[in-house]
Amino acid sequence: MAARPSEAATPIRTAVADEDGIDFALIELVFFAYRDFTSDPDQILADYGFGRAHHRVLHFVNRRPGLTVAELLDVLKITKQSLARVLKQLIDTGHIVQVQGPRDRRQRELYPTAKGRSLALALARPQSRRIAAALQDAGIADRSSVEHFLKAMVNPELRAQIDILPRDSS
Repeated sequence: MAARPSEAATPIRTAVADEDGIDFALIELVFFAYRDFTSDPDQILADYGFGRAHHRVLHFVNRRPGLTVAELLDVLKITKQSLARVLKQLIDTGHIVQVQGPRDRRQRELYPTAKGRSLALALARPQSRRIAAALQDAGIADRSSVEHFLKAMVNPELRAQIDILPRDSS
């Protein structure tokens, strides 16, 4: 049923809160944390004319050299068209190289170049510092509970993608 014009145009002057058990406070913290977590890399990426999609591609290609285009599409959950544009820019600028698959010539494996590795590290350093500072500020010495929480935020059917990434010893 369509709303009457007078209902649709009436402003609501109170903030939404405690509606149906929604945890607005944590939702906002996730929004703010994401905004600030991405702010440092965003500034670096802007110097290259790149955006967050370039960052994600660089991150995963550096974490799994030899990742195929199909695997990357599956991890990023973006369209072929979106990836093609970003990947072309990263290849054209010398950050990533594409190599024909050894078993299947149609398969394309992606590898970082020294330039791509350097940029990926430059993007990850401020994020790593931010995480370390937040863990310290929160008094969290054992990061496993944070890892468990973040992994639990990922759709269950996609969690296997996390398990195939190399694990750091930190």
